[in-house]
Amino acid sequence: MVLERAGEPLVPKDLPEPVPGPGEVLLEVLACGICRTDLHVVDGELTRPRLPLVPGHQVVGRIRAWGPGVTGLSVGDRVGVPWLGWTCGTCPACLRGRENLCPAARFTGYDRDGGFAERCVADTRYCFPIPAGYPDRQAAPLLCAGLIGYRALSMAGDATRLGLYGFGAAAHIVIQLARHQGRRVFAFTRAATSPLSALPARWGRSGRARVRMRRPSRSTPRCCSRPSGRSWPLALQAIVPGGTVVCAGIHMSDIPSFPYASLWGERRIVSVANLTRRDGEEFLALAPKVPVRTEVTVFPLAAANDALAALRDGRLVGAGVLEP
Repeated sequence: MVLERAGEPLVPKDLPEPVPGPGEVLLEVLACGICRTDLHVVDGELTRPRLPLVPGHQVVGRIRAWGPGVTGLSVGDRVGVPWLGWTCGTCPACLRGRENLCPAARFTGYDRDGGFAERCVADTRYCFPIPAGYPDRQAAPLLCAGLIGYRALSMAGDATRLGLYGFGAAAHIVIQLARHQGRRVFAFTRAATSPLSALPARWGRSGRARVRMRRPSRSTPRCCSRPSGRSWPLALQAIVPGGTVVCAGIHMSDIPSFPYASLWGERRIVSVANLTRRDGEEFLALAPKVPVRTEVTVFPLAAANDALAALRDGRLVGAGVLEP
């Protein structure tokens, strides 16, 4: 499924089978998750994709071939490919283990063709073994919703109370990690209920939930904010001094102005940028121990436009997944 121009539907096409270069593998795609970042690419909010482009960056596939210099892998190995698809390995960020900030980074389904296809090529440095016991469709959301959620939760520190602003694919994984760690979780949604309200969070309209979060406590709640810039001032008002607001989105609407008093008291605002290989290794080792269970809505590959429309309209339960 090919994006030819931003703002237009994806087009089904037969393309030549990709050929892996040095350090790359050819994958038979088994499943590919659908992410809000894919919407940002397709809708033109992320403005510099390589066009024409095959989107998709939560790829689960089996290795079918490899290029020169690849070792330690076998035909048939099942691996996952995330958003961060290539880095230079020589810049200061890469050398410090912060390759997520590499200025030359290339991203799966943005600079490199992704997983909305039957085949794709991936850099072996950014191929993670999929834990045994996860079916392909349940594994796909781990590769972005899970990885970015894990990084956001890590940046929230050791707070015993956590607020989740918006409750999509990432939040439905983060809440499982947070509860596994013994944290109390408060979910902030546009309505008082959610299709995933059976998960162990405290639910309520945001006004009531914010009052509950501001009860005096020695703990310091952190808030992972994802959906829109309007959430940031609300989140700042909800946290105690020393708290942190973490934004896990790659794109959002503008943040409205707010008084300095909302930030004062050593409150912090930070963003999450991509992921590191260490994040991938740690999270995929942790997921089976929790165990993280993903809720998915499955679409055939040819229905990719329908799947994106369902995500855009808020009709997906859990995470959307395409299967060839």
